[in-house]
Amino acid sequence: MLKSMTGYGRAQGSGAGFEIAVEVKSVNHRYFECAVRLPKAFFFLEDSLKKQMQAAAGRGKTEIQLTMTALEGQDAAVTVDEAAARRCLEALRAVGKQLGLTDDLALSHVMKFPDIFAVKRAEIDEEAVASAVSAVMAAALAAFDQMRCAEGQKLREDLDGRLARIGELVGEIEARAPQRQQLYYDRLYAKLCEILQDTQIDESRLITEAAIFADKVAVDEETVRLRSHLAQFSGMLEGGGPVGKKLDFLVQEMNREANTIGSKAQDAQMARIVVEIKSEIEKIREQIQNIE
Repeated sequence: MLKSMTGYGRAQGSGAGFEIAVEVKSVNHRYFECAVRLPKAFFFLEDSLKKQMQAAAGRGKTEIQLTMTALEGQDAAVTVDEAAARRCLEALRAVGKQLGLTDDLALSHVMKFPDIFAVKRAEIDEEAVASAVSAVMAAALAAFDQMRCAEGQKLREDLDGRLARIGELVGEIEARAPQRQQLYYDRLYAKLCEILQDTQIDESRLITEAAIFADKVAVDEETVRLRSHLAQFSGMLEGGGPVGKKLDFLVQEMNREANTIGSKAQDAQMARIVVEIKSEIEKIREQIQNIE
């Protein structure tokens, strides 16, 4: 199935003593990039989360947000170094006495010395945490993938319509191309009649000139190649998978053929058709920038 590079997914769960929340999102990008935001104590999860993300998204600028909340009884314990607190208090009083200050010390003053307090966090079972987080990450990626598939389906429908329209326009060019020889012959004949007036005009020479002109402006090869590119493009859309880069290459080739046809147009009506073809190709090019 065709997938968009734009997506978002979120999941929650619990395990290994924590409430776990994971958010994943991505936007279009030429290559795969991944930014991981997680609490400092869980940096050991970064590589595994990136690998899970890359397995789900081959291209795109992706981001993972991990939130960990310790369950009751799993949080940190705070201890106080009473001896250090006493020494700090005595030092403050000594300074106050030397400066002739009133001893109005309070607990808030002692709390300003961070070394008095020691935070002992509950030991983390990294293996259990990694397993629990991986499960929640998988759920978030499932929602993420569902959104990308839905967006991909919308892109597919739009692209199918544009490919069909280009096919119709190519048909108009193919129908008009044979008429140009006769149109050129008629214009050339009228011009010579105007210039030469009563002088005899060599019909065979006119036919030869018209044939040479037709050969120079023939677009059969270009329309055949353009139809081939359209068929390949449709086939890739049908096959799905990460085809964004291949589609980008095909669009370049389609644009090349359209430019060649335009340079050979020599006809206002054909030139108008080519402009519309190029407009549709440009819209396709913009759309496939969002395809994985």
